[in-house]
Formats: sequence, C-alpha cells, structure tokens
Amino acid sequence: MKVLVLGSGAREHALVKAVAADPEVDAVIAAPGNPGIDATALCVPVDILDPDAVVALAREHDVDLVVVGPEAPLVAGVADVCRSAGFAVFGPSAAAAMLEGSKAFAKEVMAAAEVPTGLAHVCTTLDEVEAALDVLGTPHVVKDDGLAAGKGVVVTDSREEALLHAKWCLDKEDGRVVVEEYLAGPEVSVFCISDGTHVVALQPAQDFKRIGDGDVGLNTGGMGAYSPLAWAPPGLADEIVARVAQPTIDEMHRRGTPFVGVLYVGLALTRRGPKVIEFNARFGDPDGHASFARLESPFAQLLFAAATGELDGFGRLRWSADHAVVVVVASDGYPEAPRTGDPVTGLDAAAEVPGVVVLHAGTRRDETGALVSAGGRVLNVLAIGSDLAKARSAAYDAVSLIELEGARVRTDIALKAERGEITLGG
Repeated sequence: MKVLVLGSGAREHALVKAVAADPEVDAVIAAPGNPGIDATALCVPVDILDPDAVVALAREHDVDLVVVGPEAPLVAGVADVCRSAGFAVFGPSAAAAMLEGSKAFAKEVMAAAEVPTGLAHVCTTLDEVEAALDVLGTPHVVKDDGLAAGKGVVVTDSREEALLHAKWCLDKEDGRVVVEEYLAGPEVSVFCISDGTHVVALQPAQDFKRIGDGDVGLNTGGMGAYSPLAWAPPGLADEIVARVAQPTIDEMHRRGTPFVGVLYVGLALTRRGPKVIEFNARFGDPDGHASFARLESPFAQLLFAAATGELDGFGRLRWSADHAVVVVVASDGYPEAPRTGDPVTGLDAAAEVPGVVVLHAGTRRDETGALVSAGGRVLNVLAIGSDLAKARSAAYDAVSLIELEGARVRTDIALKAERGEITLGG
C-alpha cells in the first residue's frame, strides 16, 4: 500500500517511520514533511489546510490511505473531502473532530455518554469566569474553548493569572472559555483507535507538560513522555475503553457523526478513579510516540483497518516488553518566545546510541543546506530499552550529543517512575 501522511512535526515523523516499517507498505508520501521525514518519505510542499490540494496529491500518487496528523486540517474538514474523493482516511470528520475543536462540545458529549470527568463551566464573559472560579476553587483550570496548539490551558493558584488567560481567550472572535474542576492525581495518556464503531486502545503513556524540572513553569506542548506505566492499575487501557472511549464513540455514532481515527483520552488517576481531563482527535506529541513505539502489530494495517471499518477483525494488538522514553529538545526562550534559526548539530552521533531514534519536530534547512531550528520544540529523542532505566539513560546520552545553543531540556522525564515514587490520587 501507499500511504500519505499529512503534517510536518515530530508526531508525523514518528508516524512516517512506524508506517514505513509495515511490510505491506511500498511507499510513504509526506506533506509537507520536514528534513527528518525526508530521509524516509517523499516530502511534497503542499498546504495541508487546502483540501483540494491534498486530494490532488493523493490522486497523483494513487495512495491507498491518508493519515491526517495535526488537529488543524481535521477541524478544517480535510478528512471529509478526502473521503468524498474515495480515499480511505485515518482521521475524523470536521464534525467529529470537534471533540478537540471545542472543549465545551467535548464536555457535552462526555455528559451524554456518562464519561467520568471534572465539573466544568462554559463562560463567555469575565463575570461568568469569576463566578466559576469562586465555585470551583483552586487550583484554577482555565481552557480556551477552541484550538490553541497546546497553549490554551492555564493551571494556576493565581486568580489574576487565571483571569488574564480567560480575557485572552475571550478577546478572540467568538471567544469562550471552560473553567474546570482541578483533578488531582498523576496524568495518563491513552490513545484509542476507532473505526466509528469499534475501539482498541494502545498502551498508556505519561506526558510532561510543564517546561521545568519538577513540573514547574509554563505549560508546553509536551517536554517528554514514557511508556509503559508499571505503576498504573492493571487493565487501565481496557477500563478506559469500557468507561470512556466506547461510550464516547457510541454517542458520536448516535449523533450521526461517527469518529474514525484516534481519540486521545487525557486522564487524571484520582482517588475516585480515572477521570477525563480532555479529548484530542489525533496522536499526541511526544506521548503518542512513546505509546506506539513498542507496538509490534503492523501499524499501517491497523490504521487502514480503522479507516475502512474493519477494526473488529484486526485481532489483539501485540506489544514489545521494552520501555520507551522520549525527551524533547526545545529552543531557547520556549515556550514564551522561542528563538529560531540556530544551528542544530550532533544528530548523527545521537542516532548511533543503541535504541535511539531522533525525530524532527521544528527543523528546516537554511540557504546553505545546514539544519537549523524552526520552532519551539526542535527535536524529540526517542529511546527504547529493556527496562525504564536503560531507556532513560539512552535518551539522555543521545540528548547530550546534540548541540543547540540555549536548548531547553527537562532532566527528569520518567525519573519518578524509575524511582518508584508515583502514587495514585492527590
């Protein structure tokens, strides 16, 4: 099969590598791709928010499967147009992608599906926000209702900071915010593959959103992740399918907007059991890489089965016993004001560390052909090891070989898990 992957970040680099490893795949095309993806796939500079351009590219290469990586083209309806043109598409329709596109809509669906989640107030004025903050107390959780590229959430004890973020969200056109109950407990990512009717879950991962060691500082798109979670309750993935993903998929089907693709379930493991923090309509970055890096079942065939309504016949997923750790190398100034255009070197040496793959997140070639930074998060260093300690060691050994002036790297990814210091609840 030929596969077209849409996107240009580390998520898409990981998807391309996983798809290309499937023995049924003859060729992978990426649009627009990046310098790292270019080593594995044919990269074509196409605007992935232009559905007609994407369809033309898919026709030109006679692809069998279109995989939509980022959230923006999903919400823009690219999957709908590709499906209408006769292509198998892994990625939800624009209507179904509103599970990520609107926090308020997601809460409405959760309520209808009786999914365990925190209390929430949808607000359109600052007065409503203030009232919600009073009711729900601290820590304050304030979320932009729409897409914000991982920057739409503030969790803070400061009422002033919460109100400033709310004002920023409300000042947008049709701005709305969701003020939520804070859910105490370790956070977990569970990625659920659906064909619109059936659901299978990948093994859980844990993500690290804050910029600084010890989970301090501003929220980011993610600074690292690992999987599996030895400390998590046995059967957690199956429980999330039964209590969260399947009821949500059933509710979306009932509404006439079947969800085909990956439903990211972001959880807090509270003392009262797992509760949903948020849904996304695509694989996470970097937690998605950690989750499917250990999958031994053929990845492209799994996505194709979901895209064609054949997931029920795919069989149980097979997993390696290894551990995966991802460490993000970010630009100087990230996430407030990331600096770009800095040389990035040492990648060949880093990739020679056993078990390591270096994924490009925000890179480009300058006019001389040299690799330079082109975004806030520049590289994701993925390491596989026979245990968590070995995977962590390999990841950080590789990171130490990469040179990027002013790079921001967390040094504690998966450290508490390695030390056995994670407890459930809060």
